[in-house]
Amino acid sequence: MKIIRLTVFILLTITLSIGAYADEQGAGVIKLHSGPVSGKIEDGVHVFLGIPYAAPPVGELRWKPPQEVASWTKVRNSADFGSSCPQPGQKDTGKFSEDCLYLNVWTTAKRPDDKLPVMVWVHGGGFNFGSASLPEYNGRNLAKKGVVVVTINYRLGPLGFLAHPLLSKESARGTSGNYGLLDQIFALKWVQKNIAAFGGDPGKVTIFGQSAGSRSVALLMISPLSAGLFHRAIAESGGPIIGSEYLNPVFNGGMESVSKMGQELASRLGCDKAEDVLSAMRSKSAQEVITAGDCKTGLFDEGLFFAPVFDGHVLPGNPLTAYSGGEQHDVPIITGSTLNEGNIYLADEKDLSIERYRSFLKARFGDNAGKAFEVFPASGSNDVARAIDRFVTVAANAQPARFVAQSMGKKGSRAYLYQFARLPGTAMARKLGVHHGAELAYVFGNMSRSDGYNDTDVELSNKMMDYWTNFAKTGDPNGHGLVYWPSYISASGLNMEFSDNMRINKNLFKKECDFIDGQSIYRSE
Repeated sequence: MKIIRLTVFILLTITLSIGAYADEQGAGVIKLHSGPVSGKIEDGVHVFLGIPYAAPPVGELRWKPPQEVASWTKVRNSADFGSSCPQPGQKDTGKFSEDCLYLNVWTTAKRPDDKLPVMVWVHGGGFNFGSASLPEYNGRNLAKKGVVVVTINYRLGPLGFLAHPLLSKESARGTSGNYGLLDQIFALKWVQKNIAAFGGDPGKVTIFGQSAGSRSVALLMISPLSAGLFHRAIAESGGPIIGSEYLNPVFNGGMESVSKMGQELASRLGCDKAEDVLSAMRSKSAQEVITAGDCKTGLFDEGLFFAPVFDGHVLPGNPLTAYSGGEQHDVPIITGSTLNEGNIYLADEKDLSIERYRSFLKARFGDNAGKAFEVFPASGSNDVARAIDRFVTVAANAQPARFVAQSMGKKGSRAYLYQFARLPGTAMARKLGVHHGAELAYVFGNMSRSDGYNDTDVELSNKMMDYWTNFAKTGDPNGHGLVYWPSYISASGLNMEFSDNMRINKNLFKKECDFIDGQSIYRSE
């Protein structure tokens, strides 16, 4: 009997290793370029979790570009998520390890030649927090719409975006930082090599993300290293760093100032006087590095902040110049924001006086702070929260989205602009309105009535998933039974409103966006 079972197992493994799927007992074995993996089936969807797409960035590989993962021959069980990347707090995102470069795949394909469109998700979290394993990013429901969904981890905070003169000196390119972005690019290369084995089409890859994930998408649009790795893009609440200076003026993306933060980190770690500074820094534990970085992403926080840097290699020196000059990749894009982007930053703020608001604007606009107050007025202390919410909604999200859409139009590429305005009955929405990230449950279809969602929410979610997956399939979000969504034209400013009754609006926050459009510190002369 044991011999018979062994023979059946061997035959099954050989059969599935060419890319076919098993029955309801499991998702079969997929042969990757690095080795075979097995998964599982959940609600009719084949799921493969915790697949390593790059070598662990530990030891001497810390603060270096991602390297090819070591191959394996034994079938790797991919039924559970891999570790999340180290980050402050380290709560609610599962287990953590510096060995965190893993991705996850959901597919309904029956065979490798199904060639389903592929959607690669880049999570948010201010480049310092988050994980691909968060429940809201479960790709099962999107995959049921006829796409292959991939979610990826990437290095975060000082482990993912540290720039330092000595790191630049040891690099063959003479630059440092952007390791997290290089991880994203490496994951996209993995998709090109392997996604066909999951029934995906490497010629129809859509990158999509929210918050820092959205900013990543917008930056990948201008990175010369990502050319040809994706064919459509969706950026939810965040542009190509433009606008980030309004969230945290400490970070401006310039190599010189960011390198100073790297030197400060070395000092905090007690490594700045070491004979070999980098070796000393690499000898520190990931937790020590994260703790020393002490990264916070609040509107009133000051200190170190690690995020993408304009290094001239991974990213151009000026994203405004890149987009304005048509240097972005010629792919269609969906981009937009939510109605109340700023409230999430104000949830724990107690002192919101007029004086503090004026100081807030002064730190961001200098001599133009008075004009900014006119555009985003507050009649008294009780009105400051509303004013800051509107300011963040526009300056850090709606205006960057409009800028990207306008730039794509000048290039002759299609762009689709939106605002998400549906207020669900969730506890968070009752407190913060249509907050930053409110659309995620609708995009992924992961919502529970026990959390406050109702039939209207479910219907809107199905429509949004249709728009998103139609776009992944054709580059056009429109389809049967959906309100027609016209591509963006600057003259009309048409944009889709996702709310109780979907409709097309004109010139979203035009006065406010026009003001911000002329203020960015990245604007070229």
